[in-house]
Formats: sequence, structure tokens, C-alpha cells
Amino acid sequence: MCGITGFLDLQGARSDDDLRALVTHMPDQIQHRGPDGSGVWVDAASGVALGHRRLAIIDLTQEGAQPMGSASGRYVITYNGEIYNYQALREELGRLGHRWRGHSDTEVMLAAFEQWGVQPGVERLVGMFAFALWDRQERRLYLVRDRLGEKPLYYGWMGGTFLFGSELKALRAHPAFRAEINRDALALFLKHNCIPSPYTIYSGIYKLPPASLLVVDRREAEPTFYWSARETAEHGAAAPFEGSDDEAITMLDGLLREAVRLQMVADVPLGAFLSGGIDSSTIVSLMQAQSSRPVRTFTIGYQEADYNEAVYARAVAAHLGTDHTELYVTPDEARDVIPLLPALYDEPFSDASQIPTYLVAKLARQHVTVSLSGDGGDELFAGYIRYHKWQKLWRRFGWIPPLIRHGGAAALSTLSPQAWAKVLTPFSPMLPLNPGRMGYRVHTFAEVLRQEPTLELYLREMTHSPDVGSVSGIERPIHLTDTQRWPRLDSFFQQMLYLDMVAYLPNDILVKVDRASMGVSLESRVPILDHRVVEFSWRLPLAMKVRGGQGKWILRQVLYRYVPRELVERPKKGFSVPIGSWLRGPLRDWAEDLLDSSRLRQEGYFNPEPIRQKWDAHLNGARGWDYHLWDVLMFQAWLASQERVLAA
Repeated sequence: MCGITGFLDLQGARSDDDLRALVTHMPDQIQHRGPDGSGVWVDAASGVALGHRRLAIIDLTQEGAQPMGSASGRYVITYNGEIYNYQALREELGRLGHRWRGHSDTEVMLAAFEQWGVQPGVERLVGMFAFALWDRQERRLYLVRDRLGEKPLYYGWMGGTFLFGSELKALRAHPAFRAEINRDALALFLKHNCIPSPYTIYSGIYKLPPASLLVVDRREAEPTFYWSARETAEHGAAAPFEGSDDEAITMLDGLLREAVRLQMVADVPLGAFLSGGIDSSTIVSLMQAQSSRPVRTFTIGYQEADYNEAVYARAVAAHLGTDHTELYVTPDEARDVIPLLPALYDEPFSDASQIPTYLVAKLARQHVTVSLSGDGGDELFAGYIRYHKWQKLWRRFGWIPPLIRHGGAAALSTLSPQAWAKVLTPFSPMLPLNPGRMGYRVHTFAEVLRQEPTLELYLREMTHSPDVGSVSGIERPIHLTDTQRWPRLDSFFQQMLYLDMVAYLPNDILVKVDRASMGVSLESRVPILDHRVVEFSWRLPLAMKVRGGQGKWILRQVLYRYVPRELVERPKKGFSVPIGSWLRGPLRDWAEDLLDSSRLRQEGYFNPEPIRQKWDAHLNGARGWDYHLWDVLMFQAWLASQERVLAA
């Protein structure tokens, strides 16, 4: 796991020394991604410069250092990630005559490209990766990203210079970079609490989409795809698994076990995040089943019972016999992370679970260099509550005539969630959730009464639709909203799964995990996203994912082979923090400063009035606007950090 960066200068007027000086400064900005070493490679005749920061995981010697040249000298690579099947490829390539200097996966990748070509070689890789490859013979630069988007890669033209890197801060270090804010991307951010691929907060700079390959030999080049999530979903749905439940469980168990086995290979200490939920417990169970000594596991807890899952993680760890470490975080410690977020995420990002994700990564890094996680289980196996709540409620109430339903929705919406909480407080012992959460559930129920369970309802659920007063900016098409890019699937339910896999997962979840872990120089691996597991998941009939109104049915059956059902069966809490109450309390002064009307007006990105109205309503408890306000606050905090960088 590393950080990569570099550029291609078409003017070709710089010397080797000039190129080296420029490119050395770029990876220095992402030292956290690779604290164990750095390297550069330049070719003045071609105007190409590659930079690298190394987090040594496999082959800790200089033979694993990058940028690395292939045996013939044709290719030079700077690479971030891990190729989990590199040992099998190494054996195959060895039989074909290739010889080895060290034992890194980087060297195996280069040999694969020499043997089979770049795209055929990439198609043989099992892993997470983002890399830049210079072909000295064809004078072409290749940028490639892994299938599900675990590893980031940014790129763009600034005048006659093509820039790329693992993080935007590396690109900003080049003198050709122009930090012009993309207002269209800001409009997307306010809807989705992240900036979806291929856009970034900067005009002219893009995210390379997952599973794509970009050949840079001319200005107008566009990414092409070497693996298709759409085809995977369509082919899986067209040729479903026809075996029994037990056969499907055994096959998934085997695929996950193999993915975990491959991802446990490292020359440094390794552990796992453990929340005690289905996904992370499954990964840790499969790790422990294949380990001769206790696996290191890590979790953080909160004193607030509504947000604390540490007790469940502890029970799973005790059953499996892991070497478990937990840390109870105070509200002050969690809030102390907030000033770090703009630099950590490099562009506005407002999924508040970024805070506990960073904290658990920081805890793990004190003991290990690599940590496995359970991300991806919700998207592949229908774990999110939203997959079920609309259909469940619609089955109960869809028979009511529309006029009556709409009138009931209007009546329920006359009281704010906070007002409903006060009304429901006397009935707390009979409620499934605390009155505060039930107040929001009433409004959710009102939405169900207004609409039918279609993809429009899903899209409404996945966006922050109320206007918070952004100035200008056009909402550009993205994978989530461009229906021409959706697969041909039979059901609303399957489309939700697909959209979460190609949109929410890479744009939000995997960004959150990558920046939080690499921010503390920790490599995070995600076994559930082995593309062979993904492909098998799409062959599973929906009844093997959802049964009895509960998601992740088949994943649960795999887990029950290792952990008793009663240790992991409980309502899903998610990985969150009490942002709403913090904004009314200890974060109030910080937020007031960022939301100051004159400041907003002077900066010119927001109309102050709608924001101040929502802020006042949030403070007095009329309605909880924490998610929408957090979007604005994260942009404002990011903007302030950029101003400090420019001033320096």
C-alpha cells in the first residue's frame, strides 16, 4: 500500500534534474500513505515523471522499492495496492521463463504486462490497485484502477501538463495546478455528501472510475473498462445459481475463505476491524479459522448506549479467541478529529462515520500495519435497512386509497420529529426505538404514504434533497442518476443493490475507509470485494439474500458456522456519531463561525438565508437538520483549509 503521483509534460522542455525536483515535491505531500520510503523516475526526452511513497507490506527490501522497471526495461510502474494472487501468477510466469530479483507483487505485475500485454495482464489480477505505467517503447502512460474502486486515482490536464496522483494534495503541489472550484461538483456534494466519480471539487480534475484503464497519448483520451459491473449483474441475474441452500452457503464460505486467506499474506503485523456485526464478524471468523495464533482485532466504543457496539464485538472476540483491543472514546476525543478532516479527505466529504472510522484505524495502527474489514457486505447481500423498510411498509399500507394516504402523510408531517418525540415520550417502554428516533420514523412513514416503492423513492432516500442555498452549479449526470447506464434487471430490489455497489460503495464507503486508514499509514483490505465473490453474489437468487424480511441471509448462514447466532443477531446500528446533539452543544461556536451570514455572502458559494433558517430550526429543536448542515460545514471547513494552504 502506497501513494503514487506524477505527470506528463508534453512540452518536453525540462531537464532530468528539473523533472526530478518537481516530482519529488509531489509525493512528499502524501507521505502518510507511504512513510517507509520514497522514489522517483524521470525521462526528460518524454517529459514523464513518476513519484512514489512506500508503505512496505510485501518484500520489505530495496527489491520491492518503486518506481520499478520491468526486466526488459520497457515498462516503469508506480503502484498503490496489493495483488492477492501474485504468488500464483509468479509461479505461472516462472514456468514461462521469467526470473525474479525479489518477491514483491509489483515485479510480478510488470512481468504479467510483458508476457500478456497491459489490459490482458490487468484482467488476470485479483486485488485492489491504482497504478501508473509508462510504456517506454510506445511512449504511452497507462492509468488503471481496480474493479470495485478500493484504491483512489485522480487525474487531469492543466495546460500542457497531465497530472495524476492518489490524492489531490499531490496534484496541487505541481506549479501547473490551478485550484478552481467546480460549482457543479459542489451541487453534487450537497446532494450526496460526497463528490461522485468522475468529478472532483476542482475543475479539470477527475476521478478515474473503478475498473477502468486510461491511455494517455493524446489530450482527448477517455477511460475504457476492462471489467463491467453492469454485465456482472446482468449475467448473474440471467444465469442464477441453481443449487440448494446448503450448496450455496458452502460455495460462498469457500470463496470468502479463499479471499481472506489471500489477504492475510503480509510481511508485517496484520489484524482486523471488528464491530461485532455480521460482516466484520464473518471476516474475523474466517481469519481465525485459518490462523495458528490469535488474530488481532480492534474496536472502539462510546459511553452513549445508542452508538456503542463494543460490547458485541467483545463477545464475538471472546468466542473466537482473538487478541482483542478496544478503546472507549470520549466525545472530546471524537470531536478532536474534526479539524483533521479537510486535509485527510482533500475535498469536501460529509459522511459523519468518517470520524469513528478514523479512530478505529488509528487504534489499529498502534499494533498492526494491515487490517482487514467487512465493508461490502451490505451492498452485495442486501444488508441496509432501506432495502426492506419501503417494501415492508408498502405491503401493510399500500392498499389504502391514494387520497387518504396523502392526507395522512400531510397530517403526520405537521409536527416536527422533535415534537413527535415529546408526544411519544410517555409511551417509551412500548416503543422499539427511543422517542427521538421514533420522531424521525414518523416522517419516514409519511414519505411512504406519499409515494410508491419505485427507484424514485430509492433515489430520494439516497440524496439530501432540501435546498441548502448553494449558489449556481448544475447537477451533472452520475452513475446513480443516469438511467442509460443501469443494467437490465427484473426487480426494483436488484436495481437498488446494483446502484449501491457502483455508486454509494466506491464514492462514499471506500473513500471513507481509504482516507481514514491511509491517514494513519494503515493498509485496509476488504475481502468481501474480491471480484469473484462479487460475481457469485450476483448469481444468487434474491431469496438467498433476503428471507423473512431480513437481509444478508446467506452471509449470516456462513457466519453461523463459526459464531453462535445469538452473539450477532441484533438490530443494525451503523457506525455513527451524535452530530445533531454536538451541533447544539460543544460544536455550536465552531459551526456559528463557519455559518456566519456575512462570511457565507462574501465567499459566494451559498445564500445565507436558507442555511441560517435551518441552523436556527436545528438549534431550537424544531427540526433536525444535522445531515444537511454537516454538508455545508464540511465544505466550509474544507474551504477554510484551502485558504490557509494558499496563504502559506
